[in-house]
Amino acid sequence: MPIKIDPTTGVKCFNTRAAKSTDKIKGQGYSVVTDESLITLPEPPPGATFNAEEQAKYREFKEAREGVADYMAMEGEFAKYLEDVYSEPPIQRDVLTDECEVLVVGAGFAALLLWYRLKQAGFKDVRFCEKGGDVGGTWYWNRYPGIACDVESYSYLPLLEEMGYVPTMKFASGFEILEYCQRMAEKFGFYDRCLFHTTVEETQWDEDAARWTVKTDRGDAMKAKFVVLANGILTTPKLARIDGMESFKGDAFHSSRWNYHVDLKDKKVGIIGTGATAVQIIPEIAKEVAELYVFQRTPSTIDVRDQRVTTEEEAQRWLNEPGWAVARRERLATISAGRTALKANDDFLSGKIDHVKAPKVHATQLPPEELIARQLNTNFRIMEQIRGRVDAVVDDPEVAELLKPYYSYGCKRPTFHDQYLPSFNRPNVHLINTAPAGVSKINETGVVHNGIEYPVDALIYATGFQWMGTSTFNMVTGPCGRTLNSKWKEEGTKTFLGMHSSGFPNLLIMTGPQGGGGQFNFTRVCEMHATYVTWMLTEMRDRGVETVDVKKEFEDEYADHCREMDLLSQPLRDCYSYYNGDGSAEPGSLAYYGGGDRWHERRKAAQASLEPYIFKLQ
Repeated sequence: MPIKIDPTTGVKCFNTRAAKSTDKIKGQGYSVVTDESLITLPEPPPGATFNAEEQAKYREFKEAREGVADYMAMEGEFAKYLEDVYSEPPIQRDVLTDECEVLVVGAGFAALLLWYRLKQAGFKDVRFCEKGGDVGGTWYWNRYPGIACDVESYSYLPLLEEMGYVPTMKFASGFEILEYCQRMAEKFGFYDRCLFHTTVEETQWDEDAARWTVKTDRGDAMKAKFVVLANGILTTPKLARIDGMESFKGDAFHSSRWNYHVDLKDKKVGIIGTGATAVQIIPEIAKEVAELYVFQRTPSTIDVRDQRVTTEEEAQRWLNEPGWAVARRERLATISAGRTALKANDDFLSGKIDHVKAPKVHATQLPPEELIARQLNTNFRIMEQIRGRVDAVVDDPEVAELLKPYYSYGCKRPTFHDQYLPSFNRPNVHLINTAPAGVSKINETGVVHNGIEYPVDALIYATGFQWMGTSTFNMVTGPCGRTLNSKWKEEGTKTFLGMHSSGFPNLLIMTGPQGGGGQFNFTRVCEMHATYVTWMLTEMRDRGVETVDVKKEFEDEYADHCREMDLLSQPLRDCYSYYNGDGSAEPGSLAYYGGGDRWHERRKAAQASLEPYIFKLQ
């Protein structure tokens, strides 16, 4: 069912399969802003270059955070923050002990794309397990007010041409994306293949049978020839560890489990965290609550969104232009730093011009050190513009100073919003600076910081997710008798292309550690990985082989390459963020910083020679 708009109120009505209380979503943070002063970045000051003092400031902040127990597991009393608040109790079904050819964990973009590709290649015996009550992945779990995509939707939504669909806005709301996922699932027959409300608890390799045994919380013990982990990079919420938080008597929930049964109107509300999620929430709830206390440890980078509605002329032109969506996605991938919201990009992305700006041609290839120095200067100029935007929008100079990000662009996840900064001009919005260690205490009635108590009726934890921290890695046991996670702890994180781990045959990992080309558009990574998995299964089918593993020397070499690329670009990311496990991750163990071209070169070489792979007939 398409999204409907109430002609009287103009409010969008989302008929989502599993949604509850979406009638209470009145804010539209993804709406169009017409005030030019809010959708324009100031020019950088003349001669703006990388400032080492500013970087040193952040380094001091980072060092002050060392030793702080920032996050904790959501278990025991805090397990309630993981509960599914969106769907009805699981439907009773029989326990499954049968066998399938391919079992996939997850039902988000990666899983939907993989099913589409596998189906095209003639694979039919495919089963999916999903802990949630519907498709969508992060778009199933995240339904907070103001939720929207921060990559332009014309490039972000997969299979647009195949679906005959054009997003309603350049930055689609999360509810439009959820509904689009449901449309894909219906059109491509995904619902018939997926076990919802089913959490994989154990995946164990049976060497004799050359099969995986997959056990779930529903009592299943299924056999599968192949297991594909497609459960995403931001699947496990993280909760800030704050003294006394279990004593709070008011309403409290994590932003990824937004409870619309809690009415925030005219209430005193506290929100802990000012990352990408909070940046979208704050402008919306600020309109409804009596008082909003924003507890900020680190200011976010607030770039221009410049939202717009898709015109009818655009929609019709694209629908009649073969290959438009893929071509646009590929052009988007060439824009540095992921700054996707700037108006000047549209002509380039639509193919009307060849370049955003004239490319510089150098007589000789620049050494890596010089390239890094140039990027630092570019990033600093961007940040000067973003800091200038704060001064231009926020009325109170003291508040403005606290809202200015002082780290390098891309050090933390950049955000795009045109209503966030103006929210701090509202008399009911109060910014509480908690740098560097965060909120110090929570009591029965509210938040206490630096000896000052802030009484609130409700607390929202917008403390983000563990990046690639999926517990699934703990539950995969190979023929060696150890889990995938324990292997990585003992040897360091090592994969081949981010897709295979030596010693774990017939296991493929999508969007996991070291995988896929450092793309800010997650959908492009999903497509790359889905295509690779489909190629591998097709290759094995055509060769008549039963199992595939990768040679240890190729895995070691690729892991060394990932580490080298991470260390080379590290000056650009001298900070704590989920990109580096809040400072705890070893270089090269999470994101891949070699760029899409290098990753593809290695992938193509492997596919052409087949040298890295160990194929067995059984």
